Amino acid sequence: MTPAVLVLTGPVPRDEVTGLCDDVRALLEATGARGPSVVVCDVGGLGPPGLGAVDLLARLELTARRAGGRIRLRDPDPALRALLDLVGLPFEVEGQPEQREPALGVEEAVEPGDPAL
Repeated sequence: MTPAVLVLTGPVPRDEVTGLCDDVRALLEATGARGPSVVVCDVGGLGPPGLGAVDLLARLELTARRAGGRIRLRDPDPALRALLDLVGLPFEVEGQPEQREPALGVEEAVEPGDPAL
């Protein structure tokens, strides 16, 4: 199933954050899927990274978690990713393997004499 996409553009005024949270909740409810649903937030046009963007994304993620889902970022600025990491908000980024899964094509080394699992 293709996840829903929410496009975020320009600096988002504080009074629009609640409406965007409502949009995330509605998109998650519309999927009606069992298990965690995902809303992709396209942040490529969000503008220069700052604490306003961090606050927005934290609120969107909290809303998604409360609705039983999560958000994934599309096209984040490297400075935004660094800022999110700095404040301790790890986000899944589209096109990157999840932290729990090894990247495709990566094999674990096996030493001769290792017992079979």
